[in-house]
Amino acid sequence: MVRDYNFYVYILFDEPAQATYIGVTNDLERRMYEHKLELINGFTKKKHIHKLAYYEWYTDINVAISREKDLKKWKRAWKYRLIETMNPEWKDLAAYIDEQIALEKDKKI
Repeated sequence: MVRDYNFYVYILFDEPAQATYIGVTNDLERRMYEHKLELINGFTKKKHIHKLAYYEWYTDINVAISREKDLKKWKRAWKYRLIETMNPEWKDLAAYIDEQIALEKDKKI
């Protein structure tokens, strides 16, 4: 039996789009729930950063972690340009996660 492994690198932003947070997870829906309800102490809770701006889907955790580390080294302007390739209007994509994840998976199959 082949098991699908899903990992997501994601970028969150705060309301004025002054701060971002980059993370990796194996369950984007759950992780967004945790961020939005500020269930985990840390940077995103302290700064109220919980809007999903961008994400990438991977099947290999090592690739996802490497990408997360690379993105964390990027300049702010580079991150913002990347976000705008997926989300030019800076909408909170969390409301569309189920639909978007299904579409992305269909594209990669």
